[in-house]
Amino acid sequence: MTKRITIYVSLFSFVLLLYGCDNLPFLNTKKSRVSSGRVARIETRGTVIGTVGSVPLTLEDLNQDIEQYNEEVSANNPEKKITTTQQKIDYVKNEMVRRALLYQEALNKGLDRDEDITSTLNRAKMELAVVKLMKDETDKIDVSAKEVEDAYNTYKEQLKEPEQRNIREIVVNSEQDAKDVLVQLLQGADFATLAKEKSKASSSKSGGDLGFIDKGKKFAQFDAVAFSDTLEVGRTSNIFKGPDGYYILKLEAKKGGKQKSLSEMYEDIKRTLIFLKKQQKIEDLISRLSKTNKVEINEGEIR
Repeated sequence: MTKRITIYVSLFSFVLLLYGCDNLPFLNTKKSRVSSGRVARIETRGTVIGTVGSVPLTLEDLNQDIEQYNEEVSANNPEKKITTTQQKIDYVKNEMVRRALLYQEALNKGLDRDEDITSTLNRAKMELAVVKLMKDETDKIDVSAKEVEDAYNTYKEQLKEPEQRNIREIVVNSEQDAKDVLVQLLQGADFATLAKEKSKASSSKSGGDLGFIDKGKKFAQFDAVAFSDTLEVGRTSNIFKGPDGYYILKLEAKKGGKQKSLSEMYEDIKRTLIFLKKQQKIEDLISRLSKTNKVEINEGEIR
């Protein structure tokens, strides 16, 4: 939760520097609904490493800033990570002081009491409180090894790697044409050669070769034949009718379709089950709260 607060502050600072105060309506001093001249006193917790006016700088805030910064640069620019004490001191002077100076001036002008800022902070507070509640409610949820095993056995087939098959096709206009082609194939004619000569499909240029395909690439009857357990590698299918004519297929090769073991899938299944349990816990909580809290919607005011 504290990390998310840091993100709000960083985002606010970035927007402020990017657009300028005059372009943000709730930071426009001409429209401010509060008086100026007030110096606010700020209470803080933690180790104070400096102050800017009445704004304290804490070691905890510094370390949070550094942690977030290092996470952002670690992938592409690891050499820019802040690791030494001197780098941290430079960060305080160049970044935290700069931000605190602007914040102190905002406080001096009473902008912390601006209606738009107060509303934004209230929304942020609500969202952060909801996140914290959900975390507290679901933090201890876990699943047993038996639950993982039961889920694996229940969804075993769906957990297979998707199978792909290398298919060749011949498509002709009439059933009689298809029968003539099938006879030639049964007599030993080369499938690719006949596809180039007889097939009207665009794949004829490559000898009817569709490459490795997944289920769903064509139509249902095509899938039923191409992915049939009875169609073996090197074998030709029977004739069947499709939307473009009469089809004959040949299975050249297949790959995938491997059944992953429980040990291979264990962590993925466990994460999924925990997520589903947490989701259900929140839904149950909302359902219970909706019965004990009065909910009113003024639909007439929604435009």
